[in-house]
Amino acid sequence: MEKRLNRRKTLQGTVISDKMQKTRVVKVVWVAKHAKYEKPVQHMVKYKAHDDKNETKIGDVVTIMESRPLSKEKRWVIVDRSAN
Repeated sequence: MEKRLNRRKTLQGTVISDKMQKTRVVKVVWVAKHAKYEKPVQHMVKYKAHDDKNETKIGDVVTIMESRPLSKEKRWVIVDRSAN
């Protein structure tokens, strides 16, 4: 049997909300250079991620991975949790 490669995207971010059941809001921040001015600019996106056991809390650094649509806005799953 042939082993399939996992080609799903993974991102690392910080949990900023744990108010929903089995869902966490994760903030992902990255730095990129501005095209014209070449100054470093910080970008930020918030993702809703599935946390089946409600283990993560606000401030935890987590790794999230793409998944099938789990709800209207939830398309990521928390894979790994590392404490602050």
